[in-house]
Amino acid sequence: MTPWEIHGTELTNCNCAYGCPCQFNALPTHGTCEAAICFHVDKGHHGETSLDGLNFAAVVKWPGAIHLGEGRMQIVIDEAASPDQRKALERIMRGEDTDEMATMWWVYSMMSPHKEETIFKKFDYSCDVEARTGAVQIDGVLDLDAGPIINPVTGQPHRVRIDMVGGFGYEIAEMGSATTRTHGLIDLPNNTDSYAQFNELHFNNHGYIRAAA
Repeated sequence: MTPWEIHGTELTNCNCAYGCPCQFNALPTHGTCEAAICFHVDKGHHGETSLDGLNFAAVVKWPGAIHLGEGRMQIVIDEAASPDQRKALERIMRGEDTDEMATMWWVYSMMSPHKEETIFKKFDYSCDVEARTGAVQIDGVLDLDAGPIINPVTGQPHRVRIDMVGGFGYEIAEMGSATTRTHGLIDLPNNTDSYAQFNELHFNNHGYIRAAA
């Protein structure tokens, strides 16, 4: 197993209601799970290969809850990545060089037997976890715009966080609202003003690296 570690951010938009039932071991709001999951590496490596500064993403779609499988998935990797970096990020996204059940990438991959060919595209990625703002544009694939949940009475930003004890996704995630417009092979027609998640990303082969107490 090649050792790897990634530290960065995640910005995700799925078709569920704010809060996302997956976070609470419940079934998807509308029966299906449809998501754009996007990542930026501030600092990272796979073996001797640096992953610093790269972006990657996946467009995923399941006919039911994720754990029921039969998902369709397309991995998208920053066109700026070198051949070695592309191979490294694809292996991580496919759950390779990773302990069983250790990362969400392992789970997503195992639950998605219908994989489209990995593609390499130009990315524009921004994510401010604290402010709950962000945007991702991937040429020919998707445009994602995210911001805070807005209180319908006051018009002011509404802040909610999920503190996950254990699990394989994050320690603390900020909740928001996002819309994704897709242009590629996998369509996400229902991701409008739906669940957005902003969080720090810190993983290695063995799972999430939690902050020292």
